[in-house]
Amino acid sequence: MDPTAWQLWLIAAIVLGAMEIKLSGFVTLWFAVGALMASLMAGAGLGLNSQLFVFTLVSAALFGASRTLFKHVFMRDAVHLKTGAEAMLGQEAVVTEALAEGHGGTVRINGELWMARSLSGPLPEGERVTVEQIEGLKLWVRRPSASHEVALQPARQKKENVGWD
Repeated sequence: MDPTAWQLWLIAAIVLGAMEIKLSGFVTLWFAVGALMASLMAGAGLGLNSQLFVFTLVSAALFGASRTLFKHVFMRDAVHLKTGAEAMLGQEAVVTEALAEGHGGTVRINGELWMARSLSGPLPEGERVTVEQIEGLKLWVRRPSASHEVALQPARQKKENVGWD
């Protein structure tokens, strides 16, 4: 007995469904449903091009809809997790090398040492400060009690290349 097109699509749907159970990606389910729909189209007598079109259309539509559904329904209450430099903004650090006026120093944040500049005047070693801004590998900090009236330093302009005289 030779398998017909609808049987091949049905086998593909079963294999893809089994893969969905075995894998954790929640992706092959939509292709299994697409193969099942193509099996129904083959059973109804449509040609191979129509079957492939239905398979592609159903699979792509379900895949796209599931992304939107999961993002907007299941993830609507999820909190955005800040990582890297974004996570340091607003955190507290400890001055490990005094921050003098016009000169930088060093602060410890999350167990790491960072070069820092003060937005609220000189800061002695051991003082707790808050990270206000990050510029490259340098943190701009201020005393937690300092008023926020002092504007943050604008991003430093790259120095223009000066020719050799």
